[in-house]
Amino acid sequence: MDPKPEEEDETMEQFMDKFRTQKYKGAFNEERWEEEFDKVPMFMKKVPDEVKAENTPELACLQSILTDDPEELARSCKEEGNDYFKEKHYKKAIEAYTEGIKKNSKDQELNAVLYTNRAAAQFYLGNYRSSLNDAVAARKQKPDHLKAIIRGVLCYIEIKNYLEALKWCDEGLRINPSEKKLLEMRTKADKLQSRGIRLQEQRSNDDEETTYSITSSEDATGTRVYFEDEDSECFYQVDPKSTLLEIMQHSRFRVKAGTPSFLIFVKQSPFCRKYFSDKKLQRIC
Repeated sequence: MDPKPEEEDETMEQFMDKFRTQKYKGAFNEERWEEEFDKVPMFMKKVPDEVKAENTPELACLQSILTDDPEELARSCKEEGNDYFKEKHYKKAIEAYTEGIKKNSKDQELNAVLYTNRAAAQFYLGNYRSSLNDAVAARKQKPDHLKAIIRGVLCYIEIKNYLEALKWCDEGLRINPSEKKLLEMRTKADKLQSRGIRLQEQRSNDDEETTYSITSSEDATGTRVYFEDEDSECFYQVDPKSTLLEIMQHSRFRVKAGTPSFLIFVKQSPFCRKYFSDKKLQRIC
């Protein structure tokens, strides 16, 4: 319920009485107002030779913003980025780490951490090439930075460059032969690399002819082959001239439970049209 007019008048009188009897805190002194006014940074006629926080806290604060060393500023950006990363706000984390890198700190270890942390954020967003570039940049700052090496190996595995993954693993293991993560990833990369070589070696001319007779002639068989990328919810139409190895090396192809899977449809069938009516499609060129 709104206050009555007489109640409002009484409240105003109480406020005015308090205003007259109690001195306003922080007000300028009537006798020294010019001196105090000159302490406000915006109205200073002359900057003091020595800035003391107890005398001019506002000016000291402004000066610290302008004169803080790059290492402190970069470290502050790193901490901010770490907070965002913990909350899984990876894009904001990337922005914070980028600001830290821009401070051009002379601390190479700090710079390596900034690049490595940004690489981790990029990785979780699926930006594997950008993540790899940051891992490389981190190693330029600190060649033996194990976290950067591990991140680089993860990226190489994702983009299916197993030879480089093995190379980075070996370089990391020379630094720390007992690094468990590197040992595990080396085993994984070695298996994937060996599997790729076997697939290529086992493909004969007869296999090629069989593959083409089944899928390459759409007019004869009316088939179309796709694979699904669950991360982007997109379906990729396979080039009928591609080999299994070439398809599996595509950046968006994933092998589940050790078995590559595909979707095969009859070309221009009602079911095919209906199935893909609300889905994203891309063709592998």
